Amino acid sequence: MKHLPQIENSMHAVHRLYQYRKSLSTTTFQARGKGVNRCECCRLAKENCLCAMRVSLQSDAAFLLLMYDTEVLKPSNTGKLIADLLPDCYAFLWARTEVPDELLNVINNDQYQPYVVFPAEFADQDQQVFQQSVTVPIDKRPLFILLDGSWREAKKMFRKSDYLKQLPVLSIDPQRLYSKDYTSKYHIRHAAKASQLATAEVAAMVLNGIGEHKNGETLAAWFDYYSYQYQKSVCQANQGDPFAEQRYKTLIMDVIEHS
Repeated sequence: MKHLPQIENSMHAVHRLYQYRKSLSTTTFQARGKGVNRCECCRLAKENCLCAMRVSLQSDAAFLLLMYDTEVLKPSNTGKLIADLLPDCYAFLWARTEVPDELLNVINNDQYQPYVVFPAEFADQDQQVFQQSVTVPIDKRPLFILLDGSWREAKKMFRKSDYLKQLPVLSIDPQRLYSKDYTSKYHIRHAAKASQLATAEVAAMVLNGIGEHKNGETLAAWFDYYSYQYQKSVCQANQGDPFAEQRYKTLIMDVIEHS
């Protein structure tokens, strides 16, 4: 297999936010698996590190991760997987009373049409809602805002952020996209409901919804690959996909050939 483009040492938005959030801590964040010797970038056990397998995908879409306080510190966070492959990705810490100017500058950037990715049932009555896909103005690029945290935290961010209520909502229903019995493949954490998805899973579905099927499939495979590697270093049965590595490598062959 041809060598991958050498981007493994490059820091993306989530890496930088992780370093910033760590600098604010007065104590060590005690995540599950705290005894594991982890790579500082992918946050996997060093013997399972995936950094050398990152590639840069070309996409018309941009993503903005609004992350709930300690979410960026958790090794199990999947928002970073989006930034691993999609270079036009922003990441900010969420706060109820403070909104960084940099965050508002991205949302208000004339090149973007922002959409909050969240279930339609939570949208305000006067908020425009798109189901599964969006209609983007011809002179704009879609900017998909993902609320990265637990389901309870995501609902809080959506409910208490007035600047999000002014934006259209994109509602993704995996059971309409795939099948009625679709369940999340995120085995690292336990969700309250099987239909609740990891952030990277949602982003892959968003890409599929705008017609970027190859990118969506590649991000989904990267998520599965990461999940399988993560579970190698935890004390439980590995429920991940052992074929995800080969599927991901097959999908990125054209990226490698044109690098």
